[in-house]
Amino acid sequence: MRTDFDPGSLPRGDFYRLLTALVVPRPIAWVSSTTPDGTDNLAPHSFFNVACVTPPVVQFSSVGRKDSLRNIEETGEFVVNFAPERLFEQINDTATDFPRGTSEFDAAGVEREPSLRVKPPRVAASPAALECVLHSTVRLGDSTVVFGRVVHAAVSDGVLVDGHPEAERLRPLTRMGRNEWATLGEVREIARVPYSEWQGRSG
Repeated sequence: MRTDFDPGSLPRGDFYRLLTALVVPRPIAWVSSTTPDGTDNLAPHSFFNVACVTPPVVQFSSVGRKDSLRNIEETGEFVVNFAPERLFEQINDTATDFPRGTSEFDAAGVEREPSLRVKPPRVAASPAALECVLHSTVRLGDSTVVFGRVVHAAVSDGVLVDGHPEAERLRPLTRMGRNEWATLGEVREIARVPYSEWQGRSG
């Protein structure tokens, strides 16, 4: 048995809650941006992923016209800060709907550090940051997808093993449904099987 849900007949909020409970876990882009007059903004966005490798482009969606989106449209720059488990409460605090012009860095007590290639600061305690310039945006209904070209990546030596970021050291925090968040849990490894080695496996 299954229960059927029709997005055309359900209220927006109900189907939103269904989608965000089913598309899980979702990585978090902890986006820092700066207003044209110099106020630093910081907010988590859980509709986030890699969009392209060459050139390196990441994407996140702003549901509604949030401060992050406005700042990025006006200045063309932002930083995606990695959201680690140990900063759980600060990340959640920066999701508060502060009035425009309020710096979430200051309100939530998040320490800044200068970025190398863009004006918005990085989160000093985050183990990794992707400095981005705006590539493009796409409007989809009530949301805007922001594509950012990565112009610099800064990764803490403490999460690198032989130059590679290790998940168990990064300890990523993810979003689930409702007010649920999730941590890393068990990490499993399995290599992809080349087609040249596939023949005969099922026999």
